[in-house]
Amino acid sequence: MKRILVTLLTLIISSQFSNAQDETTIKSQVAKSIQELKEFIAIPNDALNADDIDDNIFWLKKQFEKRGFNTAELATTNLPLFFAAMPMEDSKPTVLIYMHFDGQSVEPSKWNQTNPYQMVLKKPVNDSLVTTDFSELDDEINYDWRLFGRSTSDDKGPIVMFLNAIDLLQKEEKTIPFNIKLILDSEEEKGSKPLPDAVKQYRELLEADFLLIADGPVHASEKPTIVYGCRGITTLTLTTFGPIKPQHSGHYGNYAPNPGFQLAQLLSTMKDADGKVTIPGYYDGIFLDENIMAVLKKVPDDDRVIAENLQFKEAEKVGGFYQEALQFPSLNIRGLSSGWVGDKARTIVPESATAELDLRLVPESDGNRLKKLVKEHIVKQGFYIVDHVPTKEERMAHKKIIMLKERPVTDAFRTDFDNKYGIHLLDVMSKNFEEDVVQIRIMGGTVPISPFINELKIPAFIVPMVNPDNNQHSPNENLKIGQIAYGIKAFYTILSNKISE
Repeated sequence: MKRILVTLLTLIISSQFSNAQDETTIKSQVAKSIQELKEFIAIPNDALNADDIDDNIFWLKKQFEKRGFNTAELATTNLPLFFAAMPMEDSKPTVLIYMHFDGQSVEPSKWNQTNPYQMVLKKPVNDSLVTTDFSELDDEINYDWRLFGRSTSDDKGPIVMFLNAIDLLQKEEKTIPFNIKLILDSEEEKGSKPLPDAVKQYRELLEADFLLIADGPVHASEKPTIVYGCRGITTLTLTTFGPIKPQHSGHYGNYAPNPGFQLAQLLSTMKDADGKVTIPGYYDGIFLDENIMAVLKKVPDDDRVIAENLQFKEAEKVGGFYQEALQFPSLNIRGLSSGWVGDKARTIVPESATAELDLRLVPESDGNRLKKLVKEHIVKQGFYIVDHVPTKEERMAHKKIIMLKERPVTDAFRTDFDNKYGIHLLDVMSKNFEEDVVQIRIMGGTVPISPFINELKIPAFIVPMVNPDNNQHSPNENLKIGQIAYGIKAFYTILSNKISE
């Protein structure tokens, strides 16, 4: 009995020592990641500036090649894509990893730092974040401290996490049971318009068994997260017309048609008071059975907390709870404009009014079909549709005219939970992080992944790496240092474990 106890004690101490050593190793890799990310962030990456993209590709080429990757710059109809791959072995399954290195434009005056491309370190002090010098990290890596700068989280941070996971795998001489390919997008933040044609053009180069997307934040609970799909998107711009020029509201109010009221009346016919789309057929094809509902309810959301954080009393009734609402296509007014407001308000009847709509899509809903339904609905409300500013002849011939402009469709995607690659991801992440992984059937946002799925015919999974409160796309974008450790561990465990047959 004594021998058994001694053996157990030895195993426990050995395990604790091993974990401590692992954590030391991870922290060392995190420190290296911070320095690399600082260097990477310092290269501006506005997708609207082609020179920025060239500078970033130069940095990526250097970093990937020193880790043993073969790299290529893939020409597209606009800005190039960056491709990297390890030497291939026919016996291994291939994972294609998608990330992007472009970023949203910045308005420095809105940031709490002088230059959003010069990364700064902040630590929590009395419920606020205080800028501190990077030298304070020399003694200890504090996982609660944060790095601020454009693209720290979206999406340069995950790229650096991947590179440092590869460093760790190579240091430990781990056999990677996958062929690894990466495609890094340079125009994700402006819609990835060249991507569909590029995927067709480079189809053979991009062939893989499954796609892994490392973009976006983990669930709000900060638990490890796997997302099995994302909604698609398409947009419409609607403009109604009144007098040819703004007119004095005293002289022509009650007489000249008001385009703002025309537009408001039209929009109000598209949804009921509960937020449900009233256009016939809009939700056709969507069926949520008991099994699906059980999966949706397992996501650790708290609708009361969401409402409190967003500061509204009651949610719309498209679904009974947040995750259920995401299973349906949406019809959203993303912007409204007519005349002038605030200090610039004028006593006029405006000449036009414009609404910008976005339609978020799910796999059961075809974006072109939904746009067709919206257009048919507009005609039923008595509007004559044009795709240009109406001529005098058109204005005199039709009581209500609307100019409608539409943009292309980015499809939704969703992978089944029983896919073997998804099972692999769930299994290794559950074991590595020793907690339940949040499984999200479809997320609300859109990642331009459908070209890969449609062309390559492969399943896709999103494994987000960054903190949920990262302010992506906004001023003061940030990355929690603990998420760097998380991302390195996630990539390490996914890429070092063989898929069970």
